[in-house]
Amino acid sequence: MFLLVGFAFIQLLGLLVHTVNQIKLERLVDEQEFATRAAIIYRHIALAQPGDRAMVAAREPVPKGDTVSLTLSPPLAGTIRMPLPMAEAVRAGIFTYGIPPEIRPRGIVMRVAARPLRLVVSFGLPDGLILPLPFGDGPTPDGNPPDMMLPSPEQLLPPLMWLTVTTELRPPAPWRSPGFATAFIVMLVLGGIVITLAVRQLLVPVKTLAAAAELFGRDVVNAKPLPEEGPSEIVTAARAFNTMAARIRRFVEDRTFLLTAIGHDLRTPITRLKLRAEYMEDDEQRAKMLADLDEMEAMVAATLAFGKDVTTTEPLARIDLASLLRTILDETADIDPDCAAAVDYQGPEHMPVSARPLALKRALSNLIGNAVKYGDAARVILHAPVKGQVRIDIEDDGPGIPPEEMERVFEPFRRLETSRNRETGGSGLGLSIARNIVRAHGGDISLANEEKGLRVTVTLPV
Repeated sequence: MFLLVGFAFIQLLGLLVHTVNQIKLERLVDEQEFATRAAIIYRHIALAQPGDRAMVAAREPVPKGDTVSLTLSPPLAGTIRMPLPMAEAVRAGIFTYGIPPEIRPRGIVMRVAARPLRLVVSFGLPDGLILPLPFGDGPTPDGNPPDMMLPSPEQLLPPLMWLTVTTELRPPAPWRSPGFATAFIVMLVLGGIVITLAVRQLLVPVKTLAAAAELFGRDVVNAKPLPEEGPSEIVTAARAFNTMAARIRRFVEDRTFLLTAIGHDLRTPITRLKLRAEYMEDDEQRAKMLADLDEMEAMVAATLAFGKDVTTTEPLARIDLASLLRTILDETADIDPDCAAAVDYQGPEHMPVSARPLALKRALSNLIGNAVKYGDAARVILHAPVKGQVRIDIEDDGPGIPPEEMERVFEPFRRLETSRNRETGGSGLGLSIARNIVRAHGGDISLANEEKGLRVTVTLPV
């Protein structure tokens, strides 16, 4: 939009300059045409007999607004001397038209009258009375009369008759021409089309880079590299992006591999410790040690599952999201019959979406399981798709989460001690795994406290 507005402004500025030049040119042409017309009129009248000149002047065909008159002196009242550039243009127009030497004017007076702007050109007819004037004001020192000589131009008496031709200079208006608006519109439209196409062509690599970055942000491990093709600048940017993505992917894979390896290697010593704990004679200490070992084993299992979810690539498939949610709720009620009355589903009977079935089931199971475990209820509401996005609300009856902990609970191994329940169970990976899976699908998870309980909102593309 900025380019289009700037282009339109430049077009207007260019047309303004063109208009100013066109006005000057039209004014110059008008002045020279008037001068040539005045010279033609002068020739007609100068060649006529003195007694017929008034009749010839009255019959001269002149444009509307022009006047031709014969006077004893040039009309100077209400006029000013013609500016030099205009006078030069008028003089050039007069002498462009050939006037024989025998009828050349005795003098030319060029004036300008305002309101309205008029050009006034007076020609001294060649057969007027001209008297030679003496040089000086009195006798010479020796008493002889002064010498007689032809006067200078300032000492000439006016001719008997002056031919005066006037014309009104109307302000030029080149924009009134039909081609003026057409030219502006055509140039503006064509320039706008070219700019739009060029900008779109330039933005294609930017959009591709943005799409690649969005895909990489959702799924670091399985994101495809950006094609390294096009102009050199685009190739350089794509190569830098692919290098950055490869380094981040390698870092994530190394971290995940490290967690998985540690979790895998801990399973054997944990099993040995559980066997040795069975031989302890103190029942109380044996129970405490076995409980700690069970918690460690659960954390190791969650770590292995987390690493498996990050590195496993599952193809997309068309599934029924409504059926999946009802299945998860039924399985939750089967595991804990006491909460069967606290789980509920609201929404359409069927909702087809494209997803990775096992991964999405694990994410939704974690969220529903947390609602039942920490909030004593799980009310699942499936909303109809809006703008290609389907929304799932999971509500519970728990104490909620402090606002400052809303984002921290998604960090791996982040557990809330007293914010949800007096129990501290869990490995702190459930929400992290769920968000990773949902974001890999192109959706997201958000948390919000209600009047009673917590609401988890999951958005997924249809």
